[in-house]
Amino acid sequence: MDFLRDTIRTIPDYPRPGIQFRDISTLLGNPRAFRRAVDELVQPYAGARIDKVAGIEARGFILGGAVAHQLSCGFVPIRKKGKLPHETVSISYALEYGTDEMEIHLDAAARGERVILVDDLIATGGTATAAVRLLQQLGAEVAAACFVVDLPDLGGRARIEALGVPVRTLVAFAGH
Repeated sequence: MDFLRDTIRTIPDYPRPGIQFRDISTLLGNPRAFRRAVDELVQPYAGARIDKVAGIEARGFILGGAVAHQLSCGFVPIRKKGKLPHETVSISYALEYGTDEMEIHLDAAARGERVILVDDLIATGGTATAAVRLLQQLGAEVAAACFVVDLPDLGGRARIEALGVPVRTLVAFAGH
């Protein structure tokens, strides 16, 4: 996965001093890297019964849409509060730098549907944990949570796995 790792731009001191921001927009702009990342995210689930892919706003929409297409299943957007037009379920969650709220359409996933959660990066796991809980509130079975980047020092992967959800990541970066 060194190829994928090498296509991810690191921006020092963003959004604040001491943070190394891992920007996947350079990976998305490289057709070979984008294809490889999607193929790697899809591979373990090809042929499995997956009903939906849920993507977290916004980069999770890009990756999740491509994964859903490859798996021939539906796509579910998980958005910031106030962005979805129909009846929703919402959840508040802690971020590394504060709190936020996200929501999902009430009819986005049915009880018993197998869903894969997709986003670009797992750090502390606050956003992904909230997304898993939203899907579970709807009765969906979260079959896996998939991310291009893992920041293992921040413990997000362990938080998701503690919910009984297997985690798949493609590359890891130490520290922030």
